[in-house]
Amino acid sequence: MKQQYDIAIIGSGIAGSCMATILAKQGKTVIVFEAKNHPRFAIGESMILETSETLRAMAQLYEIPELAYYSSENYMPLIGTSHGVKRHFSFLHHSEGKYQNKEEAFQAVIPNQPHGHELHLFRQDSDQFMVATAISYGAKVYQDTVVSDIDITSKSVNIKSSAGDFSADYIVDAGGFKSILAEKFQLRDFNLKTHSRTIFTHMVDVPDYHQTGLSQQDYGFPFSVAEGTLHHVFEGGWLWVIPFNNHQKSTNPLCSVGLQLDTRLYPEDKTISAKEEFCAFVSRFPDLKKQFENTKAVRSWTRTGRIQYSSKQVLGDRFALLGHAAGFIDPLFSKGMYVSFNSVSTLAHLILKNEGDFSAETFKPYEQQTLAFVQSHDRLVANSYKSFANHKLWSVYKVLWLLGAYTEFVKLTSSRKRALTRDDYYREIACLSLTGGGFDEYKSLAEQIDTLIEQLDVNNEQAVDYVVAEITDLFLALDWLPQAFRETLKGKSYLPKNKLSWKLLKRQSGFMGSGEFRKHFFNNKETLGLIKDFLTEKIKYSTISLVRKKM
Repeated sequence: MKQQYDIAIIGSGIAGSCMATILAKQGKTVIVFEAKNHPRFAIGESMILETSETLRAMAQLYEIPELAYYSSENYMPLIGTSHGVKRHFSFLHHSEGKYQNKEEAFQAVIPNQPHGHELHLFRQDSDQFMVATAISYGAKVYQDTVVSDIDITSKSVNIKSSAGDFSADYIVDAGGFKSILAEKFQLRDFNLKTHSRTIFTHMVDVPDYHQTGLSQQDYGFPFSVAEGTLHHVFEGGWLWVIPFNNHQKSTNPLCSVGLQLDTRLYPEDKTISAKEEFCAFVSRFPDLKKQFENTKAVRSWTRTGRIQYSSKQVLGDRFALLGHAAGFIDPLFSKGMYVSFNSVSTLAHLILKNEGDFSAETFKPYEQQTLAFVQSHDRLVANSYKSFANHKLWSVYKVLWLLGAYTEFVKLTSSRKRALTRDDYYREIACLSLTGGGFDEYKSLAEQIDTLIEQLDVNNEQAVDYVVAEITDLFLALDWLPQAFRETLKGKSYLPKNKLSWKLLKRQSGFMGSGEFRKHFFNNKETLGLIKDFLTEKIKYSTISLVRKKM
């Protein structure tokens, strides 16, 4: 006789496990099928403010503190020291055959207050922890179990697996690109703007770039580039350096390294190995060659073809695709886990809210938002790759990324603080589409800037100068553009380390802005209320408070 469950989940990666944890905590019977076993290698290692805030919201809304464990360095006493810290995004622009020009560098410092800096996740540890958490809350997890077929009827979902036959009321496919449901229903869509492939591994003996290139003092950066996620960018691609050994308490010598290349400019060379192709490529850039000449890979190299995909639809009656099963664009800007956790959060809410109603129509808001996230990421990444061809262009386009991330984070945080119920929270964030916090003025700005980039011939220097001036004027015309971003447009090479200033609290010109901006992001909240929220968060998420709460 088939074993019956409320919810079946395919895939026990970090998204699938979080979904299982939430639903099990809420009293659902949950079964998870995992074709491999934990611990296992995974990438998607760099956290961002939006991802961490989504985790804090889920932890609060569903009363599962473990969901927030990877949202800040302040949780290290609870999660261990195999993870790295992330105090910034750093970008070094390179030209082939030339040493890196310090004037073509930027460090986007991540605020330390009130939650602490972000993390570089050592995914085999974080994912295994989340699987164990799902089990502790009551989910049944079958590892080393392959799902061979799924039959969806009007009354149930029937699952054939190597562990036997099972049935469920609803199935969530968190199986990534190889999603069995995407393949079964031929849902894949490859009509996307971004065209990139990747070569990656984990390494040891990766030096801090400042040991082989220009010093931190030369750049004038608040932090060493090794204390965050380093992006080496160049025409048609970029290279990530994500160290796990970048703080004194680290017990992990590894560093994640990956090369992303536009397939149209740099088609795969199948006559040489992945390692040989990586080494040959970085040798084009003197500073990259120096940084990687004595490094050693500790696992097999992975080389892919084009990695972009989406879905024509992400749900049907009694099923939904979750996170990277729905789509993926590129690791640039570390948006992948934000897309995944937003999917988890929204889908879990709809499953619990619409008890017993598993029709596709009921879950339509989830599909609309998930596809909007993928489409927004695709356009942002495609135009960033294009802007890498000319540093002048990248220097202004990156401000759109900064502004989009900042406003998204502010909307997420204010929504959590204002919401009295889960319904309140999800009504607030229904407007989100990855960047801009659902603010109409941001959407209009992004549309204008992206259109300028898409219509530009980057090989026409005069046209580039014109577009750079146009984009700069569009930014400077905003009365809600943060002062730090204005300074970036004037050439400042980093965001300030100390974000706190009394100037931010001014009624009209401060952090909370005025008019439609203040209404949209803060619901016209008064400054004293913001100060109270800040202090409450600072105490609640301090390491001392977190450790005491666990004891």
